[in-house]
Amino acid sequence: MPFGLRWRHPLFAYQQNGIARLVQGSTLLADDMGLGKTIQAIGALRVLAEQGVPALLVAPAGLVLQWRAQVRDWAPELRPSTVLGAADERLRAWRRGADVYLTSYDSLRADILLVDPAGPRQREWAVVIADEAQRLKNADTETAIAMKRLHTRRAWALTGTPLENRADDLVSILDFVAPGRFDRRQMMVGFRRLLAEMQLRRRRTEVLTELPPKTVFTIDPGLTPTQRAAYDIAEQDGIVWLRELGARVRVTHVLELLLRLKQICNAMPETGQSAKLDDLERRIGSVAAAGGKALVFSQFVAEPFGVRTIAQRLRRFAPLLLTGGQDSATRGAVLSRFADDPRHAVLVLSLRAGGVGLNLTAASVVFHFDRWWTAAVETQAEDRAHRIGQTRPVQVFAYVCGDTVEERIAQTIARKQKLFDMFVDGIETDSLARLELSDLLAAVGA
Repeated sequence: MPFGLRWRHPLFAYQQNGIARLVQGSTLLADDMGLGKTIQAIGALRVLAEQGVPALLVAPAGLVLQWRAQVRDWAPELRPSTVLGAADERLRAWRRGADVYLTSYDSLRADILLVDPAGPRQREWAVVIADEAQRLKNADTETAIAMKRLHTRRAWALTGTPLENRADDLVSILDFVAPGRFDRRQMMVGFRRLLAEMQLRRRRTEVLTELPPKTVFTIDPGLTPTQRAAYDIAEQDGIVWLRELGARVRVTHVLELLLRLKQICNAMPETGQSAKLDDLERRIGSVAAAGGKALVFSQFVAEPFGVRTIAQRLRRFAPLLLTGGQDSATRGAVLSRFADDPRHAVLVLSLRAGGVGLNLTAASVVFHFDRWWTAAVETQAEDRAHRIGQTRPVQVFAYVCGDTVEERIAQTIARKQKLFDMFVDGIETDSLARLELSDLLAAVGA
């Protein structure tokens, strides 16, 4: 066993190498989703615990309790302290003796100026871990500023999607991992060199040769005649409105039109009529009849366009619902029921709430009911099912209604995926697309 420690399960060779790399120093661990970044980080924490200096793990609020469970499972000798809740509860947790402190980005922002000696900024950490480190991509946010004010011997940034839209996404993350090392005066050369030095990225095709295949299909269910008529009117009226705005047009104006058009592609606002739902219900029926389970992602939550409507339409399959409005206990209960109860054939998730940090290998079929702007977010969502522990081939179905904004957004997604492959996997910096006004205007055909 590596490092003379006993492990709950055998580690893959690449995970052992990852642990060794993390122990050495600050690292951007950018492995593909599903390769066990959490396990590698916990493994490295076990090694560093011998130094007697505590570690700090910061994660999205919905993932903190999952981290705690994983720490207890993989490193039972480590004493965790979970820093959540009201201010007085958090202070007690900061003061509690522990080997690793687990908190959320929100809680850290609230406590960063805490003057108590146990406060997060008042002590030195053996390592500060930023889980889902794309949260730091905007250097001007309170979250990024708070993380970079901590005193630490090492910084680990964990994310499978370090680049979502633009170069600054990675610049800010690297500034957390290697503060002061990036020289903007040598943008291309310096950035490429620093990324090559600090990033550890393994792709699943390279290290998990036995992982079942993942196949992606694009489905065009068309629009019902009523949907098409409503869509065409909304698009034409919207383009006229944007043109009338002229030089006054702003991103928010185009987003407003995009939102309305995407919602019509999902369902008619007045009647709920939906070609997508008709097709989805039929396909889920086939999955359930074969004894399988499916995930359905949508960026919308509210009726009649989003996950609540989808769950209602699929009610004969005993669907479960996961949204950002649920607390950690509710989310945990939903995930357990989906994994363990064969009666629940489908889990319907809001993309942002269910797209990160979850292990959903009980499902082998994934549906993207509508499209996000970046391939990285969608890939991260579908790889909740296509990851270590999955024993069946995974099928991914993405709905794209032809001759609509969805088709144009799909073209943007493909372009940005190509940039991600070049930039993150190939460490290139030739041209990075920003999600700017031109992207949005092209999507609406203006």
